[in-house]
Amino acid sequence: MKFTKMHGCGNDYVYFDCTEEKIADESAAARALSDRHFGIGGDGIILIKKGTAAAFEMVMYNADGTRGAMCGNGIRCVAKYVYDHRLTDKTSISIESMGAVKYIDVTVENGKVVSAKVDMGAPSLYSKDIPVLCESERAVNVPVTVGGVDYEMTCVSMGNPHAVVFIDKSPREFDVEGVGVLFENNEIFPDRTNTEFIFVQDRKNLEMRVWERGSGETLACGTGACASAVAAIVNGLCDNDVTVHLLGGDLQISWSGKEGDSVFMTGPATTVFEGEINL
Repeated sequence: MKFTKMHGCGNDYVYFDCTEEKIADESAAARALSDRHFGIGGDGIILIKKGTAAAFEMVMYNADGTRGAMCGNGIRCVAKYVYDHRLTDKTSISIESMGAVKYIDVTVENGKVVSAKVDMGAPSLYSKDIPVLCESERAVNVPVTVGGVDYEMTCVSMGNPHAVVFIDKSPREFDVEGVGVLFENNEIFPDRTNTEFIFVQDRKNLEMRVWERGSGETLACGTGACASAVAAIVNGLCDNDVTVHLLGGDLQISWSGKEGDSVFMTGPATTVFEGEINL
């Protein structure tokens, strides 16, 4: 079966056109193919299918074989794939993932998509939506002790759970691997969580590292960048338009600050290579 390796700011997945073909055991394929030593290598796999509520459906699996609800970097790459492979000639594309429909506008140069702007939908800061077990109805500046250390986190749902933790130094100097796994599996997160460690450079720039549930640390996370910008705006730490600097590149995030309004994310989508594999 043919595949395409793609990434958005280093958040890399193996993509399959499943509009005509099928993968028998999708979860097992994700575990095998994501392995960077014995497989193709990636943060997971993404299957592109015909949509019911949208033109296309994105079916995303983490590296550990668990199903993911949304991937901001992945959905930009799906938009690039369907345009570049002539599955559509539209530059405004609708894509669904686990029932949520997102709308993407792509930028085309020399017949290929180079970047995409995604309407990521409205965020939620309500504890029940994330979900996170805490006393506050809205999970803003919630105290939590992880690994014997006290933190404050603001939790945001972007269709998947995020715990945003602001730190007073560059996250490049922070033990993301050691602390991230403790957040992910903390009992206060019934569905586990993605965790973003954020340093506020100034009101227009955030520096971020991310620990993703089911994948570990990744070079970028689109929903995490959105969640981090929302958390920073809610806490009065940045402007409504902000650049999030990730290990794999930059994403531009825009949010009005009003609950119910969509978050918009703009960033690159890149094809690495194509190949064929027996499944």
